[in-house]
Amino acid sequence: MKCLYHPDTVLTASDLETLALDLLSEIPIPGVEGCGFDSGIIRQTLLQAAVDQKSIKAVTDTTRGTYSDDYTLAQLHTVPPAELEAIANRLLCQQAAMILGAGPRIICLDFVDIHYHGCPHAEPGVICHTKPRDGTSQCHRYLAGFVLCRAKPLVVAVTPVRGDEPKSDAVERVLDHVAALPFDVAGVLADRGFYDGTSIERLNAVASVALPVVRRGKQMAEKLDTTVSYWTEYVMYEGSERELRFPLAVCVSYQQGNRGKHGLLVRAYVACDLTDRTPKDVEALYQKRSAIETAFRTIREARARTSTTDPVVRLLFVLVSFLLRNLWVIVRWGVLATPQRGGRALPVWFRFEVFREWIDHALDDTLRRKWEAPTNCTGIPATYSQLDAG
Repeated sequence: MKCLYHPDTVLTASDLETLALDLLSEIPIPGVEGCGFDSGIIRQTLLQAAVDQKSIKAVTDTTRGTYSDDYTLAQLHTVPPAELEAIANRLLCQQAAMILGAGPRIICLDFVDIHYHGCPHAEPGVICHTKPRDGTSQCHRYLAGFVLCRAKPLVVAVTPVRGDEPKSDAVERVLDHVAALPFDVAGVLADRGFYDGTSIERLNAVASVALPVVRRGKQMAEKLDTTVSYWTEYVMYEGSERELRFPLAVCVSYQQGNRGKHGLLVRAYVACDLTDRTPKDVEALYQKRSAIETAFRTIREARARTSTTDPVVRLLFVLVSFLLRNLWVIVRWGVLATPQRGGRALPVWFRFEVFREWIDHALDDTLRRKWEAPTNCTGIPATYSQLDAG
């Protein structure tokens, strides 16, 4: 990590490869008992598949010095899922400590669905269902937490989601990971997929919450029958043991021909601990969450392809994509961004595609081109990190 805190005058593709492999070295690969293998070769193969968006087989068939795809996958099948999730979230926490500092941050929660055409590996409960795409409604689902920060939008927590568990259980796990972060949570933004009583209660126990409501029921219809924005209270599961009351921000705006539509547009948001703001302020806060869509696109650009039914290997590939995307954000801001008044100017040219391409060229010893760029010679301020910079 030395080049992140005290960078040389240039950053090379080899530096990025070293940083990426250092991250992957934390991933436990016990291996099949009795099989002697070099875990470094396995990790290089895994990294190559991620940055190239290829399968393990495609990499081993075209790269010298690797094991066969069957042998490589046999070792990856031994990765322990609980330990993998714990270590990956610890690494995400360390990455957050590098560049986010100690100030309070807003966390955005969302589900990442990877559509899946195969059969369940061992039990059907691991498969979730979502909107049909590419001929299937089956998917493997992951719940991720993102930091709302324009220059440093890091992924800070991830957990896999089973199809046979309540979403609130996954929320509880990801909030446990969030609790380990080196900063306070100023608020949580979530989409309507989290609109259930248990999830709202658990989110509100951590920080203020803003999420859109699901339009159903006579009571909600009455609340939305308005021409002005206002605050009200909504009662969920009224009269039952699960009864939950929360502030409801009802926002009215004019569509003004957007997407060919006209007239009033009425939206409502669960707004726990946000009543000191106007309903319009709550809506403006929630709309900042749209920035995570870019994060989703880049995450998918570093995910190795696979046809395996093993959810642990699939989880591994997804976690690697999260870690690599965070590494790109850290290098872009910490090493290449130019210090200036009011912050740092991010290098527009250093897209995630370029980051992946550099690592790809470093891994491929048949390519002799020299890849490097001048650094800011500043690095990450020591005060930002609670880690041993080494």
